[in-house]
Amino acid sequence: MSDEVLVEVNDGVAVITINRPKARNAINGKVARGVAAALDELEERKDVAAYVLTGAGGTFCSGMDLKSFVTGDFPVVEGRGFGGVVETPPKKPLIAAVEGYALAGGCELALACDIIIASEEAKFGLPEPKRGLVAGAGGVMRLPRRIPYHIAMEIALTGDHFPASRLYEVGLVNHITPVGETLAKAVELAKRIAANAPMALAATKRVIVESADWSLDEMFKKQGEIINPVFGSKDAMEGAVAFAEKRAPQWKGE
Repeated sequence: MSDEVLVEVNDGVAVITINRPKARNAINGKVARGVAAALDELEERKDVAAYVLTGAGGTFCSGMDLKSFVTGDFPVVEGRGFGGVVETPPKKPLIAAVEGYALAGGCELALACDIIIASEEAKFGLPEPKRGLVAGAGGVMRLPRRIPYHIAMEIALTGDHFPASRLYEVGLVNHITPVGETLAKAVELAKRIAANAPMALAATKRVIVESADWSLDEMFKKQGEIINPVFGSKDAMEGAVAFAEKRAPQWKGE
């Protein structure tokens, strides 16, 4: 990985850190390509079951690097979109650990994650209209799917900053921590997730994500196409045997 994106793997969890603290972790082309490259590699690794996305220096991400943008440096990766993740999030669970600001593209990165952990002083917002732009990296599409319509409209149309406590109230943020403790909480949660069977995790996430557009007539058929291979897997047998033998399962991802 590049200096702009750091990756550390421990106990089945990969921590991906945006490492531009002097720029409040604003996303430029190098960051986007670094995140995309990290995910491309980690998705193939059997020793990684879950991810945590965070930012260095007490800030999650302040959005797109506008100074780079005006020079023609677009932080978009073909196939993965802005920041290397928003259009094609990973198949494995992804947790955002948000300290400081998650604004504009930074907020959209958080929205691309499956779970959000935020510090009590964290701020979220989509300030694009204040700059003559639109939150086109998933912000105006994902936000009203995650929280009530009128609250999503207020956030998107005012461009104001909103505290993590407010977004916890409306269900966007899963947990609030003291300042400086979001990464530890996110890693702890990611390890609990990573203790589960990899195929089951991937299938569970896929059904939750894709089923929003399924009709009542087709939903069980489509779900079956995704989950049936899990029930016939070696890991499913291992889970049953381990339960009977009162021991921790040894997953193979098969």
